[in-house]
Amino acid sequence: MDDRKRTVLLMGRKVGMAQVSAAAGRVVAATAIAVGPCPIVHLRTVERDGYRAVQVAAQPVESKRLSAAELGHCVRWQCKPHAKLCELRVEALDNYAATGDVFTIHELEVGSRVDVSGIGKGRGFQGVMKRHGFSGGPASHGSMFHRRGGSYGQREEPGRVYPGRKMPGRMGGGRRTMQNLSIVRILPEQGLLFVKGSVAGANGGWVTIRSAKKGM
Repeated sequence: MDDRKRTVLLMGRKVGMAQVSAAAGRVVAATAIAVGPCPIVHLRTVERDGYRAVQVAAQPVESKRLSAAELGHCVRWQCKPHAKLCELRVEALDNYAATGDVFTIHELEVGSRVDVSGIGKGRGFQGVMKRHGFSGGPASHGSMFHRRGGSYGQREEPGRVYPGRKMPGRMGGGRRTMQNLSIVRILPEQGLLFVKGSVAGANGGWVTIRSAKKGM
């Protein structure tokens, strides 16, 4: 197998943000991610599943911590119980092995670029000013129009609100991917990866790291 050409997929926990010294003495804001070994537990094939993908696992746990369906999946493919599973679609499976193959932090290099995905912080039900950045109405007394969204629809024709109208609603809590983040530092002994910029999610949340799709 040629490890240099294959797409790397890792899972880890967001630790927080820190200042990291980069080239030419510059200090950049970076997000620290605790990354552990991620073994390949299953290969999806076109013949059996209809698509090609590599399934990796993270955070080994006891069998009693898994549901019956999750434990059955591990038993079927003869892999150790893990708390997290993730898939990566690939064009070919030549560079991956179903047993004994493990993604590690050593496959990444400082300066290379990755895509990091995570679940953003949930903000609950919010109004249009916070959710969409509306400016609102006059703040003076008597205007009766301060933080509202204004007119949403029409009268008798068409008598409805058009789809896609920006309105109050649930904000945040969705999956977000930050693309082409540069790796500024790697600490293999501690299992820490530092990427330039911010990453979606709260500290302690799970994120997935893969080789940059647009940079390949």
